[in-house]
Amino acid sequence: MSKELQKYFETNKATWNKKVGIHSKSDFYNLDAFKNGKNSLNTYEIDALGDVSGKSLLHLQCHFGQDTLSWSRLGAKCTGVDISEKGIEMAENLNAELKLDAKFVQCNVMDISAYIKDTFDIVYTSYGVIDWLPELKPWGRMIADRLKPGGVFYIVEFHPIVWMFDYTEGKPAIKYGYHQKEVIYEEYQGTYADTSSTMISKEYGWNHGLGEVVSSLSEAGLTIEYLKEYDESPYDIFPDLVTMENGMFTSLNTLFPLIFAIKAFK
Repeated sequence: MSKELQKYFETNKATWNKKVGIHSKSDFYNLDAFKNGKNSLNTYEIDALGDVSGKSLLHLQCHFGQDTLSWSRLGAKCTGVDISEKGIEMAENLNAELKLDAKFVQCNVMDISAYIKDTFDIVYTSYGVIDWLPELKPWGRMIADRLKPGGVFYIVEFHPIVWMFDYTEGKPAIKYGYHQKEVIYEEYQGTYADTSSTMISKEYGWNHGLGEVVSSLSEAGLTIEYLKEYDESPYDIFPDLVTMENGMFTSLNTLFPLIFAIKAFK
């Protein structure tokens, strides 16, 4: 890894370490309700993966483990991975407090195969994950390496079109290319879970189009079952979204999708 790339990852890790304490106290993550049994998963991923009882599941970029532990509550044998030491520490504490049997590993998602040799029935990742990765071909190979034959990969993620906008200057404006290869640096106050926080988020990210995502998986040997795009988001994290009757959020004009999902198997 180049020194420049290492700097990007270290900056992002420091930001996510700070986010853990803020997010764990936020209404967005509603930790009290979670501890009392509320599932943090959304209908997209639950419907896609179905009954996970007895299945082994690797959760990539798990933050402080709510989704990992939600899958564990549904009967999966889970391992969660995240770059943030603070996130993994909190995930392990929650796992012990809730008397669940998940395992957690702190490492860069690109380095998972150096830390985890097991293979899994399911590899899962969701909502704001691939934009932290400079390239997806190694990511696709890692996923294929960690899946058992017949195993399933599922990603539900914000659509690449929404990352073409700059949200830091008030009204969103298209600023970044759909196929942009150059790193994107943003520095702003607050986080998506607590916009009133005084924390300064410093983040390096990369845009990845759907073609790149699909190709990285298929070239690694996975078979794509489907690619779906949705006009609805389970999270109200973009400006001017409106609430729908089903509790989802959508844009006023629905000119482009907010979410995509890919299900693939080995």
